[in-house]
Amino acid sequence: MEWSDSWRGAFRIELRAEAVNLAWHGWPVLPGTYPAGDRWAGRDGVEDSGPVPVHGDWQERIGTKAEQVATWWAGHSYSILLATGHGVDAVEVGTDLGRRAAVELRAAGIPVPIVATPEGRWMFLVASGGTPVAHPDVKHYGQGEYVPLPPSPGQVGVVHWRVKPQICAWRLPHVDVVREALVQAAERTSDYGLVAADRS
Repeated sequence: MEWSDSWRGAFRIELRAEAVNLAWHGWPVLPGTYPAGDRWAGRDGVEDSGPVPVHGDWQERIGTKAEQVATWWAGHSYSILLATGHGVDAVEVGTDLGRRAAVELRAAGIPVPIVATPEGRWMFLVASGGTPVAHPDVKHYGQGEYVPLPPSPGQVGVVHWRVKPQICAWRLPHVDVVREALVQAAERTSDYGLVAADRS
């Protein structure tokens, strides 16, 4: 998807406002590269893939206050990256399994922030720590990693919320809650080979 300069300029305000809001709630956000044709811009030169952190010392910038975060987006339409492992982790799954797990969580009355990417991946945001889910289509993002947050632009669309963090009052569940929902979602359809650690 080609993002025009005029669109990017208008979108910058929304990206900056969301980045500041997330930082104000204590989420470790960072500026990331953004699509420019079939490449990714925002760092010195261009990248073949993205989004990736704009700053080479991004791990040293984790925990930056909202006021400083606002300056990062003052002149650029950077993607919003969440540095995982610092209070917030992400459990990424495919769309079908993610949708079924979201139904299980909703039925249990447990709201969990969920992000969807244009590439068809869902990310359940959980409190940092815990044992990852063992399954080839599940990726747990923790210490030293990052994921894009809405409304970051991608090559084929925009990252968006399926469930906003306001729905759970910004309180994140333990990863075991999402693990259980994924296991139940898989069992209701077919065997996806999910392993539930410490499940009794």
